[in-house]
Amino acid sequence: MILDSFGAAALAGSDVLIIGGGMIGCALADRLTLEGASVRVCEAGGLASGTTAHGEGNVLISDKGPGPELELARYSRGLWPEVLERIAALLPVEAAAVEWEPKGGIVVATTEAGAVALDEFARGQRAAGVRCESLDADQLAAAEPALTRDVTASVYYPDDAQVQPVGAAAALIGSAVAAGAIVETRCAVTGPIIEGGRLIGVRTTSGFRYADVVINAAGPWSGPVSEILGAPIAVKPRRGDVLITAPMPPTVFHKVYDADYVGAVGSSDAALQSSAVVESTRGGPLLLGSSRRQCGFDDRIRPDSLAAIARKALRLYPVLAEVAIMRAYGGFRPYVDDHLPVIGPDPRLPGLWHATGHEGAGIGLSVGTARLLADAVAGRPGEVDIAPFAVGRPAVIAVGEYLSQGASAL
Repeated sequence: MILDSFGAAALAGSDVLIIGGGMIGCALADRLTLEGASVRVCEAGGLASGTTAHGEGNVLISDKGPGPELELARYSRGLWPEVLERIAALLPVEAAAVEWEPKGGIVVATTEAGAVALDEFARGQRAAGVRCESLDADQLAAAEPALTRDVTASVYYPDDAQVQPVGAAAALIGSAVAAGAIVETRCAVTGPIIEGGRLIGVRTTSGFRYADVVINAAGPWSGPVSEILGAPIAVKPRRGDVLITAPMPPTVFHKVYDADYVGAVGSSDAALQSSAVVESTRGGPLLLGSSRRQCGFDDRIRPDSLAAIARKALRLYPVLAEVAIMRAYGGFRPYVDDHLPVIGPDPRLPGLWHATGHEGAGIGLSVGTARLLADAVAGRPGEVDIAPFAVGRPAVIAVGEYLSQGASAL
């Protein structure tokens, strides 16, 4: 039942089509089926085979300054244990594959200027309600014995966590399928189905698919998908690479990264941005990151990126000098110029919604995003203000196009 011009619908009995079977799409499918919607997921490739399969599984609070994204991150972090407990009661094997580790994060500075910046950043977060505490040299050594002692400041964030991203996506979509969701892979969107100015479905390589609500959750491919549907949004791919070491004995006990990681995340520079990020996995290998570069959908792994990652990881953990690198991988993150995700109805095309643009934070923000979008579609107020993530903001829709195609409807 359609309730308004944007396509907000009572969820029970509504047909919802989700474009994209990555982490965001899987979280949406889980939430919307839980609320009684009839859900279909159309994924152009394989489930969780894009951005989700090429990430580190971060559920972070520590890298976000005061503002809307931090509020969404805190909200989503609070939902994760609840979601996993529910899935574990239904699908214990799938829930175990999530590998939820609330191990906390430690951010370190290795220069005096970095220490000043880290202290200022942490003070701002504390004022916004984030739990974090400065560590002295002895506390840091006890927490991370193998970490370099050449550290000028460090801050501990107890709420940082990690999941196995593909395992987490599989658990979420497994829950949705158990509730009746339909999943179609190798099902690419080729065009819109519009009736009376409203999107009522999409044409796909598998045929026509109709729905009351269509959600663009295609991650880095959300931009091309939105163009196909006739309502383009400025979501671009931003590439990142990760190195994986051979299995190691317990060496790194938290997510540890250099304070310049926050600057790399927030940079809009198209050139290579890199910073030291080191974390363990349950199986033994360490994940070494991180890099960011705008290069379109060029999927080549570049030596300069891998070299920068290795060099900065060694700066934090000299013990890694004798450790073998087992493999490297890279992937694309959905990037928006103002560094905020895109969540909500499209003002130009009733029936179309977007849930994308989370860049490297999509794993952590996924369950919160799904809850916010479900609230918005159902016409309920959400626990986090969705307005800052609106589709109609200048970073997402060109101002001229926005004004000519329905800004007054917002």
